[in-house]
Amino acid sequence: MKDDLKLLRPSEFPPLLREISDPPKQLYLRGKWPSFEKKWLAVVGSRAMSPYGKQVVRHLIEGLRGYPVVIVSGLAYGVDAEAHKTALDAGLTTVGVPGSGLDWNILYPKANVGLAHEILKAGGCLLSEEKPDTKAADWTFPRRNRIMVGLSHAVLVVEAKEKSGSLITAKLATEYNRELLVVPGSIFSEESKGTHQFLRLGATAVTSAEDILISLGIAKREGASRMNELRDDLSEDEQRVFEIIRSPIPRNDLIEALELPITDANVLLSTMEIKGLIVEELGVVRVR
Repeated sequence: MKDDLKLLRPSEFPPLLREISDPPKQLYLRGKWPSFEKKWLAVVGSRAMSPYGKQVVRHLIEGLRGYPVVIVSGLAYGVDAEAHKTALDAGLTTVGVPGSGLDWNILYPKANVGLAHEILKAGGCLLSEEKPDTKAADWTFPRRNRIMVGLSHAVLVVEAKEKSGSLITAKLATEYNRELLVVPGSIFSEESKGTHQFLRLGATAVTSAEDILISLGIAKREGASRMNELRDDLSEDEQRVFEIIRSPIPRNDLIEALELPITDANVLLSTMEIKGLIVEELGVVRVR
């Protein structure tokens, strides 16, 4: 076993994971554990993520910037990968739980090996119950889903079809007495039929980062100290927005000046408005 791959026994697991009915007997770890004092949020959803799903993931996780939150996901395509990437962009620690072993030649999917390295570089970790050389298979994903839920205080489902693997994760959240958070979607979208099932059964509907903070029991911080903290931790794109808005500017002109894809630009500006950095009135954007 390589030096950076550790075998952990249950006594070394986070307290939340030890309390579930069927905890793993062992875990393999790359990287280092994030603080167990923070609130851990599992983010799951469709691998065939829609543009709406991508916008939702970035909007919600960006809104958690600066708060003591760890993002847990499965390193898969779609919502999982977007959750990890956005967490990294927002300066949040993230934990990847792939459906395979952690050997670099086995890690699934291959396309996200680079993302896995970025997670480790940023101080996060990778976890797997499977032996390092275990390839991903149909039976490994339900096993890893219970670990993701067991690690977390709450589970956020972004998009899920009627027969989606994310629904297994959502059911586990109710079994393990975790908060189940669901993002409403379009009534016309196949990617939202599964999530709407849980809304009918009483899951918490999430439409803002503040909804997540409330569910995690984290108080929203207000005032100048919060603003200064956020301005000190701006992303490169956010800094560009401030450089462009030296005086109030029409939203369309700002988006054109940013030279970003329209969806990314809208998510960026919406997130900055939620964070209290900018304000839009009658189609004109200015610094708050």
